[in-house]
Amino acid sequence: MVRAIVGANWGDEGKGKITDMLGQESDIIVRFQGGSNAGHTIINNYGKFALHLLPSGVFYDHTTSIIGNGVSTKSGIAPFYSDKYAKIGFQVSELFDEESLKEKVNRICEMKNILLEHLYHKPAIDPEEMFHLLLDYKKMVEPYVCDVSAFLQNAIKEGKNILLEGQLGALKDPDFGIYPMVTSSSTLAAYGAIGAGIAPYEIKEIIAVAKAYSSAVGAGEFVSEIFGEEADELRRRGGDGGEYGATTGRPRRMGWFDAVATRYGCRMQGATQVALTVLDVLGYLEELPVCVGYEINGVVTKEFPTTVQLAKAKPVYEVLPGWKQEIRGIKNYEDLPENCRKYIEFIEKELQVPITMVSSNPHNE
Repeated sequence: MVRAIVGANWGDEGKGKITDMLGQESDIIVRFQGGSNAGHTIINNYGKFALHLLPSGVFYDHTTSIIGNGVSTKSGIAPFYSDKYAKIGFQVSELFDEESLKEKVNRICEMKNILLEHLYHKPAIDPEEMFHLLLDYKKMVEPYVCDVSAFLQNAIKEGKNILLEGQLGALKDPDFGIYPMVTSSSTLAAYGAIGAGIAPYEIKEIIAVAKAYSSAVGAGEFVSEIFGEEADELRRRGGDGGEYGATTGRPRRMGWFDAVATRYGCRMQGATQVALTVLDVLGYLEELPVCVGYEINGVVTKEFPTTVQLAKAKPVYEVLPGWKQEIRGIKNYEDLPENCRKYIEFIEKELQVPITMVSSNPHNE
């Protein structure tokens, strides 16, 4: 069976931990899109790790980890995908034909050097050096390269459990996100079929991961954002050791739970279930605002609007009472404080998708 784990929001929802947990019952874990600019944080018996391209189940010895064809990049996601769509990127298979590789390197260096020298005023790339660097890469990846699509299609026939792991979240999708402040490959579960090379109907379950509050790295519209001391305290208490980017260390922008954006994210992902993370962080609050609508030019909507309209949106909140206690370590839903359960159930009703997992602890168990 194939399951996909994807973000319902702006990324940084805690997907790594959920992937790590579900990896225990998976045979194969596939990272299907995105690059190494983003990172997934994993905390396990070995320590704390920020993974970039590696799938989050890489610490298990019973799983096969795959970097799918929707990935393959270092840092600099937009220039990489720009080259891919301008048909001047390099596919892994091209490393294995030296003659045509050399010709292509010469041709593309010629194009790139015009930009480097005349637009950026930087030194030109030496095609000979670049060719030898690519040959070094070839030696490095050679033992690990295979026809991933054929490998996965055979695994499906054999009844293996396959987990597709996405990077970032629905609101960073280049088509359906907050364009232009988006990433360069589709962050939606539907793209998992393309980024892994399998049939779309093979994806049976889609787990959308959402935070119990909101956070975002980088610019872009963020309706339920909070500022000042209120944001600082949530940032300090958030995540594991605070809300800072797994790759960049940048402080994340903070906000209250946005039911409008998250419901839209779940719809675009085709979520069959939701995992709600970092619930334990909110235990210090007397009350919990939830954004249930956007006011745009005096009219309240519950639908997620286009980016131009989004810039004008003001949050409409419903305030729920806090539970004012520590919930870390609680493993049974019934043992959670009543107000905590009410918060989860209120969110579930707003999202119209069942919340099947709640995380109250930074560790994967």
